[in-house]
Amino acid sequence: MLVRFIITFIVSIIAFSFFDVNPAGVVFFVAVAATVVNHLVGDLYVLPGFNYLIASVGDGALGIVVAYIMGLVTTVFNPNLGSLLFFGALIAVVEIFFHPYLLRTRRVAPSPEPESQDEQ
Repeated sequence: MLVRFIITFIVSIIAFSFFDVNPAGVVFFVAVAATVVNHLVGDLYVLPGFNYLIASVGDGALGIVVAYIMGLVTTVFNPNLGSLLFFGALIAVVEIFFHPYLLRTRRVAPSPEPESQDEQ
C-alpha cells in the first residue's frame, strides 16, 4: 500500500502541481484518497474478478472521480479537465505495471477457478 501511495503521490504532483497549479498539501490528500479508493475498489474487488487491464483502466477512472470530487468539496483544489484526464491516464499506465506485481506476489486473491464438469 505504501508503494502504491508513493506512486500515486508522484503522479498527483505531476498532474496537479506541475501541469495545473494546486497546493501540494491538497494534492497530498488527493493522493491519499485515490490510493485508498483504488486499493479498496480496484485491487480487492475488480482485479480478482477481471483481468489487470480492465482493473488498470478502472483505477484511472476512479482516480479521476476522486480528484473531481475533491475539487468540488474544497476551494483550494481546482483541477481542470486536462489535468484530470492526464492524472487518470498516468494512474492507468502505472497500474498496468503494478497489477501483475500484485497478482504475482499474491497480495490480491486471484479469481476463483471455475469447477470442471469432468470432476462430477
